[in-house]
Amino acid sequence: MTTYERRQRLLQLIHDQPGIRVVELAALLEVSEGTIRNDLNVLSQAGQLTRVRGGAVRTDEPVAPRVPFAAQAQMNRSAKEQIARWAANLVEDGDSILLDASTTAYHLGKFLQDRRNLTVVTSGLDVARMLAADLTNTVILLGGVLNPAGTSVTGLASDQFLADLHIKTAFMSCTGFTPEAGFTETDIRQAELKRKMVGRAGRVVVLVDSSKFGRADLAPFARFDQVRHIFTDDQLDPTWIERLRTTAVAVSLCGEARVTGFSAQNGRSTRFKIGFANLGEQLAYAADVRRSLERAAQVAGDIDLVLADNRLDSRVALAVADALIAERVDLAIEYQLDYQAGDIIMAKFQDAGIPVIAVDIPMVGATYYGVDNYRAGHMAGVALGQWIAAHWDGRYDRLIVLERRLAGPLAAARMRGQADGLASVLGPIPDAALISMDCSENRAETEAQVMGLLHSLPADWRLAVIPHSDTLALAAAETSRALGRQTQMAVVSQGLDREACAEMARPDSAIIGGTAYYPEKYGAQLVALALRILRGERVPPAVYINHVFIPRGDQNSPTDPLGPVSDRAQPQEAAWATAQ
Repeated sequence: MTTYERRQRLLQLIHDQPGIRVVELAALLEVSEGTIRNDLNVLSQAGQLTRVRGGAVRTDEPVAPRVPFAAQAQMNRSAKEQIARWAANLVEDGDSILLDASTTAYHLGKFLQDRRNLTVVTSGLDVARMLAADLTNTVILLGGVLNPAGTSVTGLASDQFLADLHIKTAFMSCTGFTPEAGFTETDIRQAELKRKMVGRAGRVVVLVDSSKFGRADLAPFARFDQVRHIFTDDQLDPTWIERLRTTAVAVSLCGEARVTGFSAQNGRSTRFKIGFANLGEQLAYAADVRRSLERAAQVAGDIDLVLADNRLDSRVALAVADALIAERVDLAIEYQLDYQAGDIIMAKFQDAGIPVIAVDIPMVGATYYGVDNYRAGHMAGVALGQWIAAHWDGRYDRLIVLERRLAGPLAAARMRGQADGLASVLGPIPDAALISMDCSENRAETEAQVMGLLHSLPADWRLAVIPHSDTLALAAAETSRALGRQTQMAVVSQGLDREACAEMARPDSAIIGGTAYYPEKYGAQLVALALRILRGERVPPAVYINHVFIPRGDQNSPTDPLGPVSDRAQPQEAAWATAQ
């Protein structure tokens, strides 16, 4: 082949295989890489092609203009946000994570803004700025060369720094993926940096929208077997889904309201598909329940999860039930607030022959799992009475009851338990001292209700507050602080989720303690209960969680990694705690 013939062949290869690399061109034409580079330079000078990083494109195929980062973040935004939202559930407070400079990782950062004490290592400037705004986080920006767009860095400084790191989870995106080529990038230097990232992480999670499947770009950075989990959108072609089911990689198909997850068969002949309709992902407590369920399903290994969000709306819950039935789940776990809507939901599942576990709010015909409402309330009421006796000489002017009547009679038992517990310490509650308010789980709405009430009451009155949930307790605490009346208000909480614990830790909080339900422990017991039902074993009609009361200032935290407080201390009213 003459030089002219080689260069014409070179032009044809670049036309037929956009993104082909110098090393591949050298192998195909059986010449050195230096010869290829010289040919590319000559052809570039002649105007027949344009050099790009790692190769070239023909001049009749213009190089796409650089797209600003903000514009890139809007491309396939819905899919990216769905993927990011569900992938963020893998991150817990205190984790060390690594994020690449992709727009999907940027969207992920938006869903991490309620996490605390994160150590974040990233090459992306935008996500670094976002997460550094939380002073509890440590954000480490990889050093190196700033790219022309000013959005990321690459280079030797990053490589040397990465060599000394040990990261729990690396989250990264890609521009293309095939099982054969692995996960690929169009930018060689970004691919090299990502390859280093993969080597330093205990777990690699790839965030890739369905449009990238089946495309192999210029530079691979991770083999398929190096990745633990793939998050993609629910528009992925069914052919790809079937291919991925035969692999050892966990996959989550993310939609706006639900996510379907599956993992390797691991030699098991039987797998179960379990649907979980969550109360409302905007609630920290409900989000913690769902996270714990995901972890438990992964440990079990023979469960595919379909996750959905009831959004605190009975109409949405009805639609979600229909969607789970259409998914042909083997069992449904329902967490929804409206006990009347529960009858309709239960009828739907019974008609489809699908067993149901009802979480915290009972549904006739379902196995109940969750709060032993009266006992959980009673221990909080006793603690509130003891606090009033010690700090207010046993006197209060009004008892404010923030209830949620939509939750039905069993949840009302929680309120009755609190009132009875208070009365057991301080004596009967006078009717004139009782103020009852029906609230929603929207904190802003409850804050407005409480604000109006407080404006109508004398500023020097001592107010005891018993709420249905953490959300209502937080609303009362925030309102009292806004009006400077927190020393005149004593609130107990129900649940003690992450937000309630953070509020109770504040020295100016009106919350004096709360009954802990341990949402992070729901998952293991729910999965065990579900598997017993699916295997045809007899189960009790109700399984209750273990409750303890945590007073403010107690060193034992309900989310303490050492385990339940009841295992290590003698909390108030421990005799009321029950576990089955």
